[in-house]
Amino acid sequence: MESQRNLLLIGLLFVSFLLWQQWEADKAPKPVPTVAAQAEHFVPAGQSADVPQVAEQANAARKLITVSSDVLKLTLDTQGGDIVKAELLAHSLEQGKDQPFVLLETGKHLYIAQSGLIGRDGPDTRPEGRPTYSTEQTSYTLADGQESVVVPMSWTNDKGVTFTKEFVLKRGDYAVGVDFKIDNKSEQPVQVQFYGQLKQTIATPEGQQGHAMVASAYRGGAFSTADTRYKKYSFDEMKEANLEKSTQGGWVAMLQHYFVTAWAPQADQSNTFYTRVVDNNQQAIIGYKAPVVDIAAGATAEVDGKLWIGPKLQDQMAKVANHLDLTVDYGWLWFIAQPLHWLLTVFHGLVQNWGLAIIMLTLLVRGIMFPLTKAQYTSMAKMRMLQPKLAALRERFGDDRQKMSQGMMELYKKEKVNPLGGCLPILIQMPIFIALYWALMESVELRHAPFALWIHDLSVKDPYFVLPLLMGASMWFLQKMSPTTITDPMQQKVMNFMPIIFTFMFLWFPAGLTLYWLVSNVISITQQTIIYRQLEKKGLHTRS
Repeated sequence: MESQRNLLLIGLLFVSFLLWQQWEADKAPKPVPTVAAQAEHFVPAGQSADVPQVAEQANAARKLITVSSDVLKLTLDTQGGDIVKAELLAHSLEQGKDQPFVLLETGKHLYIAQSGLIGRDGPDTRPEGRPTYSTEQTSYTLADGQESVVVPMSWTNDKGVTFTKEFVLKRGDYAVGVDFKIDNKSEQPVQVQFYGQLKQTIATPEGQQGHAMVASAYRGGAFSTADTRYKKYSFDEMKEANLEKSTQGGWVAMLQHYFVTAWAPQADQSNTFYTRVVDNNQQAIIGYKAPVVDIAAGATAEVDGKLWIGPKLQDQMAKVANHLDLTVDYGWLWFIAQPLHWLLTVFHGLVQNWGLAIIMLTLLVRGIMFPLTKAQYTSMAKMRMLQPKLAALRERFGDDRQKMSQGMMELYKKEKVNPLGGCLPILIQMPIFIALYWALMESVELRHAPFALWIHDLSVKDPYFVLPLLMGASMWFLQKMSPTTITDPMQQKVMNFMPIIFTFMFLWFPAGLTLYWLVSNVISITQQTIIYRQLEKKGLHTRS
């Protein structure tokens, strides 16, 4: 087996993967207009999609109130108590501007978080529509010195049962507490069931169109159960079949590049997860129902849930719910990507620059793999020295493949050469490279993170294409100095075009990924220079 042919195959497979990503981005559906939040009907699990829209007369009493912590600003609709807008104050929409990134919103692209009480006496399933809560203020802000801010919203039905819905925001925390307190002053027992759900327009938001790396990232539903740590449930899957799962604990979420919104119920209770597609297949819903709660006459009770609204911060999400940190999707190589991300974070803590952290991580990874690299090029050099003897075997045995194979194995044994020596190190290294690729792709820390000089954002392409051109040049130089056994003219031409193809692809890659690849090439050139000098001292020729 020839190492260069394996290199060629792996390179072509990788480029094919990138081209497929680009094709997926190009064919992403265009956004379609959707109705505003005021016209949206509520569809809790177990209810028909034909639930009447909120009565117009109820709209007159509704109002929007805001609540702000140091990291979140939420807009709440008093009718139903939904979160209709969420601004991430620590993450700007565009680098260098004060406008915060908006995760939840209404308008053309609807994305809201709903919660309430359903069941026999649940106020959210009344024939006349969802309740309109009352509040004492229209704006709540986390004050200096405070660790949390609470927004109480109350509503009392005609039987004297008071429902108080509270939103709790804590300092530096993206997990929002949503608590219900039921005070049953009626003469009859009350039965309710807590639900939390996320509703989003299926079509891709307009701001993500044309951005290949963002559009190619997964956007859709996901959930975790006692039996399944992490499972995506795409919008297409929601259209095909409604999700219906019962589990203890778990969570349900809507994912997008860098950010996630997730409902996390109590870990010790039995919950039912569900999905629905409404509004002529234009909007998707994923949510959960908690167990039914009975409140005796004259008694009180509390039910609650937790809602994560924010960036994919693994350490914090892991504390909110088991396996919620897996929404930072590293694919099937997560067990390699997670420690790589941890190392990246450690290096950043030392140098306070994500670009330098990427360089340090690349140095460490390539340093650890140096023995494999040395074994790879030693094997390739030995295979090159055997080419004349292999050619002689071909002339001797002609088309007799069996004798040719036996002769080659005897030659390898005699010369103490492993024909797989140049291939296996590459196969071992590739999972590490791919895992690092996804670790950098999924790291929200790189979003709007500057490096140096003209690189002001490592999560987007190099504005002047300097890094991709340097990467291409380093790849070309690396290829020229590498030993090769390829004699076929067509294969040689393909190999010569590889640096050009990769340079073209990297023009649109995030600068952080391009920086990693460039540094990796420079390290490879340095390592090969050292290895070749050692081999040449032993009489092994590495040049053509």
